[in-house]
Amino acid sequence: MLLRKADPTAPPKPPKSKSREWVDSLLFAVIAATLIRWATFEAYVIPSPSMEHSLLVGDYLFVSKLHYGPLTPQTPLQVPLTHQTVPILNVKSYSDAIQLPTYRFPGFSSIKRNDVVVFHVPHEQQYPADLRTNYIKRCIAIAGDTLEIRNGQIFLDGKPGTIGGSPQTTYFMAVDTPNDEVRQALHDQGVVDYDQPDGIPGASTDPETGKLGYYISCPAAVADYFRKQPYVKALTVTAPAVQLFPDVADFHVSGAASAVQRKWQLDNYGPLPIPKKGQTIALSPGNAAIYYKIVSQYEHNKNITWSPSGMILQDGKPLTSYTIKQNYYWMMGDNRHNSEDSRFWGFVPEDHVVGKAVLIWLSLDPFGDFWHKVRWNRLFHTIQ
Repeated sequence: MLLRKADPTAPPKPPKSKSREWVDSLLFAVIAATLIRWATFEAYVIPSPSMEHSLLVGDYLFVSKLHYGPLTPQTPLQVPLTHQTVPILNVKSYSDAIQLPTYRFPGFSSIKRNDVVVFHVPHEQQYPADLRTNYIKRCIAIAGDTLEIRNGQIFLDGKPGTIGGSPQTTYFMAVDTPNDEVRQALHDQGVVDYDQPDGIPGASTDPETGKLGYYISCPAAVADYFRKQPYVKALTVTAPAVQLFPDVADFHVSGAASAVQRKWQLDNYGPLPIPKKGQTIALSPGNAAIYYKIVSQYEHNKNITWSPSGMILQDGKPLTSYTIKQNYYWMMGDNRHNSEDSRFWGFVPEDHVVGKAVLIWLSLDPFGDFWHKVRWNRLFHTIQ
């Protein structure tokens, strides 16, 4: 191979202007940050108490894309380092004119039970899948499991499941007289109500019994502490009555309704099988509500409708069986009675999974004063 020597008499290239150097540096920084954010780690903050007591409002997290493998973008026409809108301007940050198939690069771990997972919430059909709102929950069941909740206890395949973190339950704590002693005990035990100006639950009356007390959400160990206190007269589990998957109204398409109304509750739910890739399911009016969104939305099949008889239709013909194209997962918040999770909207598709939450790098108490704003004991705390 012949190499051409540089001409020593050729004039040197003119140096870049300062403005050009700034533009080039900024462009490089944006591209590098975008690649790092996509392929390795991304920072998030906890805005709501759905994962308490494991994750607290004000925790700042690093989420690993390396564990499960980064997912290629579905929506390439997007302002870099944004999600749904451009900050400050509050205008749409993307165009859905081009939608690409997604591919997940290999990771060094599969999604496991008890992983704390960030994912795109699947029911937001107004956005492309990769731009739906990010949720963080605990993976309770993986593809192939059968999930059941009995009196708040998780069962997988008929056996009690080992649950990680510090799950919370909501109670009504009846007391003779709400006073500063009780409020101080609530504060000392880490019981928080984010709807109160000082973060401490306010006294109220139980509408069923007429007793005075406090609605509190706390782990089992804190509940046991309060049961032993002389000022506590009763501690009763309170779970709101809400409409849950698969009986929620958005499954009643074109006037059709599931032939089975299960009326499951937050603490008594299932049994429900979690779909697995390659599994072939016999479809009937009895289970159509469970699988309708998988067939019609998550796996991109065309011409899917629902007949008045309760059968799923494809091209107007009853679909009697279906083979699942990807794995699905069941995600729940550790704050069991204060979490909008899979019990409300169903399965999380594998192609909606963003990554695994691994580290708290900063934690700020929204009710702390200047000297107590940082929760020092949570800094660089690994997430279990």
